[in-house]
Amino acid sequence: MTYVSGFLLAVSDENRERYRAHAEAAWPVFRDLGCLSLRECWGADVPDGKVTSFPMAVKKAEGESVVFSWMEWPDRATADRAFAAMMSDPRMAELGEMPFDGMRMMWGGFETLVDRRA
Repeated sequence: MTYVSGFLLAVSDENRERYRAHAEAAWPVFRDLGCLSLRECWGADVPDGKVTSFPMAVKKAEGESVVFSWMEWPDRATADRAFAAMMSDPRMAELGEMPFDGMRMMWGGFETLVDRRA
């Protein structure tokens, strides 16, 4: 059963291209470690909420956008091995500093419950 690693974060609008390039450069590492697909989605319709919302969750500031991303893996074991291996993979260090505040990033692993595609 596929496994999904999901991420929610805020990125400065002026860092949009830098973020995209960082994600593109990281993809070969993820792919080589078993990742099946990577999606990086820049917020286009992400309203503020009154009680909860994506912007509130990441403490989005003026001039930032919410980014929602996920990585699909064949299974949790592959994802767990990949994340452990990334820590020592020299290609990750070559990527340099992340173009966002990692302290405001949320992430988690999810087992697929329903998967339908047209």
